[in-house]
Amino acid sequence: MACSIRAFVTGEGNGHEDGAFKLASFKGRIGFMGQLAGKPACSTRLIYANHYRHAGLHWTAPILPLDVTDENSVRYAYEQAASRFGALDSVINSAAILLGRDQKLEQLDFEQVEQTFQTNLFGPMSVLKHFLPLLLVGEKQSIINISSEAGSFAGAYGGDYSYALSKSALNMFSAQLRRELAPQGILVHALHPGWIRTDMGGEKAPGDAAAAAVGILNIVERVTEATAETLFIDHNGNPMHL
Repeated sequence: MACSIRAFVTGEGNGHEDGAFKLASFKGRIGFMGQLAGKPACSTRLIYANHYRHAGLHWTAPILPLDVTDENSVRYAYEQAASRFGALDSVINSAAILLGRDQKLEQLDFEQVEQTFQTNLFGPMSVLKHFLPLLLVGEKQSIINISSEAGSFAGAYGGDYSYALSKSALNMFSAQLRRELAPQGILVHALHPGWIRTDMGGEKAPGDAAAAAVGILNIVERVTEATAETLFIDHNGNPMHL
């Protein structure tokens, strides 16, 4: 394999992971990806193929179908990754949903709350439950859980309850992982990519997905060294308040 990093990135290709793979495929930096439920693998591949033809690039990273809310799907993706690569250097949990935007507490749809936690929290937990053995035999290993300032106590703004609470829980999961995996030297961060122009962020967002992707990959490759004791960081490795 001609990649400098063997990484598994979850996502459906229309958020910051989209920018990450445009960049990573071009630079040969990322190994392969999973995708969020609801987008067939062939559809995602076509989306990327269109992007790369337009940019004069060629897709090199295989795409594995993955529903992070279905443990059997995660297990199958692990088996495929294990047979193709044998080891991983990084897992980037990027798959996320935002439902019930602008709903006040009295309007909350708890079915949407459950769906949000299934994807934003239980999804990363399931992925790492199954993919950790591949990380343990990798090199310069890292786990990057894409979080949000919406999940910080310091940034609470009284809205997006489902999303904010799921990201706050993801931050705690990241802290637990960091403590457990510290003896193995595995880097663990919860990362706020910024308010960026994606389907989730909207067209008015000031940040660029490709720029956020550059920052994330630089952290994974240790080009950017985030402060060792800092759990929650932005895409440039700067500390964020929990």
